[in-house]
Amino acid sequence: MSPQDEIEDSSAPLIEHLAELRTRLIRSVIAFVIGIVLAFAVAEPILQFLLGPIEATLRELGDPSPTMQYTSPQEYLFTLFRISMVFGFALAFPVIGFQMWRFVAPGLYKQEKNAFLPFMIASPIMFLLGASFAHFVVTPLAMAFFLGFADVPSLIADLMTGLVGAEAVPGVAAAPETSGIRITFFGKVNESLDITLKFIIAFGLCFQLPVLLTLMGKAGLVSAGGLKSVRKYAVIGILVLAALVTPPDVMTQLILFVVVYGLYEVSIQLVTWVEKKREAELRAQGLWFDEEEAEDAAEAEASEEKGKI
Repeated sequence: MSPQDEIEDSSAPLIEHLAELRTRLIRSVIAFVIGIVLAFAVAEPILQFLLGPIEATLRELGDPSPTMQYTSPQEYLFTLFRISMVFGFALAFPVIGFQMWRFVAPGLYKQEKNAFLPFMIASPIMFLLGASFAHFVVTPLAMAFFLGFADVPSLIADLMTGLVGAEAVPGVAAAPETSGIRITFFGKVNESLDITLKFIIAFGLCFQLPVLLTLMGKAGLVSAGGLKSVRKYAVIGILVLAALVTPPDVMTQLILFVVVYGLYEVSIQLVTWVEKKREAELRAQGLWFDEEEAEDAAEAEASEEKGKI
């Protein structure tokens, strides 16, 4: 066989892999587009759901009819499209994950498939838990902190008097004169949504910590002892993270710290379980090598030799 023929034979598997990758990517993109279309059909209810914490906070602060605004003609449409992109990807993720799995699975051993598949299932579940925690716990606390500085009842007075005008609303007295400038909250839809989505994505990623560390532990990249030895550095890192992704509210930061640190401790226990399971399997196969046991055996053998001398 000539060198040219060998080159052509070796390039054939690569071409087949590229063709397979193209097929998987095309199917993933189609699923993503379908997800965007489906999400756009219900984008308005999703927007109302995401802005729920802001609405609840405004009502608690005395605004009976919370109102959001947009300041450019295309802003509201782009906001709905942004929601469609995020939730369309969430809808399409099972298909995208399946296509990724089908592409990499043929190159994995049976043991590797059994190890990797549970993490593909656990990852979206943990992200959903983190997103739910962000929406139902963190975002209301953040909105209460941010909007607590605003004199929201003055918003109602401005809408009834200063903005609409005393002539347009008969019987309503003009707003009383005050010294200085009245500061009120007029929330923009896209900016308020941006805060909510950032919390959801940030906490969704934070809840991936057990999945990531357990997978690394299964691959032998980290150990339970190593995670325990850097626990103090993990505490500092989590405190910095809490300060960056939450408002300057001690209670919110404390909640995030407790949750993420709890996930770190859970990760240590999961890695410990993975190590014990791997050790049991290797011992059953007679392939386990324990350094401490080897050192004890060497010391015992050395002691016996000294005794013979």
